Parts: sequence; C-alpha cells; structure tokens
Amino acid sequence: MTSVDSVDPVPTELLSDTVELAREAGRLTLSWFGDHELAVSRKGDGSPVTDADKVAESFLREHLSNRFPDDAIIGEEHTDTKGTSGRTWIIDPIDGTRSFVRGVPLYTTLLAMFDKHGPAVGVVAVPGLEEAVWAGRGRGCFHNGQRCRISSQDDLSRSYLCTSGLEWWPDGALSRLSQSGARIRTWGDGYGYVLVATGRVEAMVDPGLNLWDIAPMLVVIPEAGGRITTWDGKTAATAGDWLATNGAVHDQLLNRLHPS
Repeated sequence: MTSVDSVDPVPTELLSDTVELAREAGRLTLSWFGDHELAVSRKGDGSPVTDADKVAESFLREHLSNRFPDDAIIGEEHTDTKGTSGRTWIIDPIDGTRSFVRGVPLYTTLLAMFDKHGPAVGVVAVPGLEEAVWAGRGRGCFHNGQRCRISSQDDLSRSYLCTSGLEWWPDGALSRLSQSGARIRTWGDGYGYVLVATGRVEAMVDPGLNLWDIAPMLVVIPEAGGRITTWDGKTAATAGDWLATNGAVHDQLLNRLHPS
C-alpha cells in the first residue's frame, strides 16, 4: 500500500471547486430552513428526511456526474452510482436533519472524495452560520479561507468535548467519560468536527455513524493536525463509533470509551 506521505497533494483547483460546490448545496437548504410547515418523512431506519435533503443531494449528484462521469457517487438519500475511475464522492446533504427541522443552525452539508490512496478531499459547510471547514490531502485545513489548527490542550479534565446526543452512547461509556472531569457539550453533528478542527473544543465523540457522516472528517481532522479513529482505534473508512480529537487527549479518551 502506498504511503500517504509519498502521494502528491490533491490539486488546488479540485479542492476549491469542491468547496464551492458543497457551499452552494448548503445554501440551497436555506430555502427550507426555518419553515415551520416543512414536510418531514421517515426513512426505513426511522431517521427524518425533507425536500431540502433530497434537493441538495440531487444538486451535488448532477454537478459531480457532469464533471466526473467516471467517478462513483455514494449519498444518503439516493441510490449509489458506480464508477470506473477509482474515485468515489460521498455526500450527506444535511447532516443533522433533526437540528435542521427544529430550526437549529448547526446542521452541515458534507462532501468528500476518496481516491485510490484513500481520503483526499473533505468539506464541512455550515450554511446556517455561513461557515465552512475544508481540507485536501497535503494541502492543510482551512476555516472560511484561513488556515486552522487543533488546540494544544492535553489535560482531559480541562478539555471540552462535543457529541451529537447522549441517547446514542453504549452503556457505561458516558459515565466513564464523565468521571474524567471533561466538559461535555451537545448539538454536535458535523459542527462538532468543525469545532475540533478550529481548536475550539478538544474532541468530538460520535457513536453510530454511517460512512457519509464521517467521510469528510477523515481528511479535515488529520490536515488540521488532529487524530481520528473508531472507538477501537481503527482508521478504515467505515460505519461505526468514531472519535476525533486534537491528538493530545485521544488515547485518554479511547481508554475510557473502549476499555480493554
């Protein structure tokens, strides 16, 4: 397997075009945001979906298919598109649909691209706050155009942790982490990773994710100087329980979340 360190950085034009595409898809969702009569339906797993989710994903799929017809596309709301190029685009049009429906502006639009070397481009757009974090392999991580970095806090008892909700945590994990003295904040979803990448919190603890929930973070967090793994310390792109940190508190958190 080729070392990521030996791989050329992703082209800057590809990165900038991906950022603009994700931000534009996010802006489309604002047409429905705050609509108290927004129709919400339920998918097979019970999670909510709205017209905003479907329109934003369709927009991304159309533009990606036109520009990269040989690339595969995976998304939350539509059938996967197979490709032959070795590149795969991964879409979550609204990460945090429950927040979106309730009028909370911390939902995100997620877009990532993987190539034969692994995670290559990741964008986390926050249309409700006019924020975005993005990264390209070998290009660093940026917040609204400015280079950003994780925090340097290494004392877990003085750290701030985000999570999307406490109801998803496995038995015992929350109580073990609470004993560390760390401050836990919610309303996370994709925005929790934005906070980690920009050094505003030390960790995002996120159980029960699908691939499209985590894909961009596999580029964003490392390029910001942080670390991201599953709760059992693995880095393969897959559904599961994930932890993103500044690196300094990562092992301490893993020991509490997934004790041996």
